[in-house]
Amino acid sequence: MQRKIVLLTFVFSTLTFWNGYSAESGGMPQLNPEFWISQIFWLIISFGILFVILSKFILPKIRNNIELRKSQILDNIETAEKQKVESENKLKDYENLILNSKNEAKNYFNDARKKIIEDINKKRLLLEDDLNKEIERTEKEVIDLIDKAPEKINRIAIETSSDLMKLLIGEDVNNSSISAIVEDLSKKNKLKYYGN
Repeated sequence: MQRKIVLLTFVFSTLTFWNGYSAESGGMPQLNPEFWISQIFWLIISFGILFVILSKFILPKIRNNIELRKSQILDNIETAEKQKVESENKLKDYENLILNSKNEAKNYFNDARKKIIEDINKKRLLLEDDLNKEIERTEKEVIDLIDKAPEKINRIAIETSSDLMKLLIGEDVNNSSISAIVEDLSKKNKLKYYGN
């Protein structure tokens, strides 16, 4: 509708000028002072109509579109700012979650490590106690063997000497004299072999 009005205004004003000047001959009608008043009149009417059409119909739509775009841009900027803040908060939460997870993992690892070390120490202490008991028992057995060894050796020596004398002489020999000799020799050599 507005375009039609603008187009019709332009066509009528052009036809009016064209019909009025076509009969004239010679020179440009715009420079002829005789037609200046009518030209100024039509110029004012044409630009007035154009001004009214622009100010009442076209410019308000353009202004509304500009305001609408401006408000949309501001809304988009505000939404983007909110999303930026939310994403930064989520990123901080994510980093805190990762940090907490790492700390928890370290704590679990340290707790497990302490528990394993405690278990190893307990088992080591038990093993050391068992080894110490076994060493003490073995030392007692060795001491008992060392204490009983001279008696056994003396008895074996007496029996062997008695058998040898019987074979050499052919008669039984008094065991008391052989045992006295063996005990005398064993007392002399006891320090040499047993350290007592």
